[in-house]
Amino acid sequence: MLTISAADVDRALTFPGLVETLRAAFREGAVQPLRHHHTVERAAGSETTLLLMPAWTDFKRVGVEAEGHIGVKIVTVSPDNNTIGKPAVMGQYLLLDGRTGEPKAIIDGQRLTQWRTTCASALAASYLAREDASRLLVVGAGALSPFLAKAHSAVRPIGTIRIWNRTPANAEKVAADLRTEGLAAEAATDLDAELAEADIVSCATISQTPLVKGALLKPGAHVDLVGGFTPQMREADDDTIRRASVFVDTRTGATKEAGDIVQPLASGVLAESDILADLHELARGEKKGRSSADEITLFKSVGAALEDLAAGVAVYEALRT
Repeated sequence: MLTISAADVDRALTFPGLVETLRAAFREGAVQPLRHHHTVERAAGSETTLLLMPAWTDFKRVGVEAEGHIGVKIVTVSPDNNTIGKPAVMGQYLLLDGRTGEPKAIIDGQRLTQWRTTCASALAASYLAREDASRLLVVGAGALSPFLAKAHSAVRPIGTIRIWNRTPANAEKVAADLRTEGLAAEAATDLDAELAEADIVSCATISQTPLVKGALLKPGAHVDLVGGFTPQMREADDDTIRRASVFVDTRTGATKEAGDIVQPLASGVLAESDILADLHELARGEKKGRSSADEITLFKSVGAALEDLAAGVAVYEALRT
């Protein structure tokens, strides 16, 4: 069994390559039960969220003799980790042989999550963002922030990147790191002004108060909501939902777990029929994405176990020789 580190994952993957891997995965499908979502209560401090995300090759579809895989990701999200200099998200991915159950690899789950999450956003943007989108605003300066900047830059001609965070020094650090990789990134201080200028707004926060104000978005903008993973979290306000054509990674996950979808559904701002497509439908050509240059589009991601499986297999195949 291979033990695959974060650095190994970085060696194995490219942003354009993983976007195409995920496109094929959503087109072909896999068995992915609804994730297990548990709250670990603490006597003091914030609760930890435990996520178990299984998926496996659809052997009924491909045939019993076909090669395939089983995978499960074990993730914890502990918000208080930020106060002690540790990432809020911890995790490992276990990849198994689909026929024998033999362990094939244990993969750094944090890094795999960063790659697959941001490349899923880029995959959505390939259908939903304007083809000439060149100005990217990343809201949040956590671990996903630089990955989002690079992933979106892989599918659209991004020439200007702005990073906004409640702590400006953190935004500047992300921007400085991106500049060392040749990307034109700067820290932003005025969120509202940046929202009015951005072609793509990509949010990766755990905010419970909306940060994206729909009234400020310009015609043709694309909003990518990544961070909110519980019904209590919210990154965009009701005006954003009202103005945008809404898309999700998976309907089952987004309508049960994502506050940016769950709350508008509960209040009547959004109806389930207003969700125009998920990534399966977009990848298979069953539904169309952006329909006009002035349309505002919104993609809400909560993560799908299929993404982990596809990315995990891609890493394993790249490194096993």
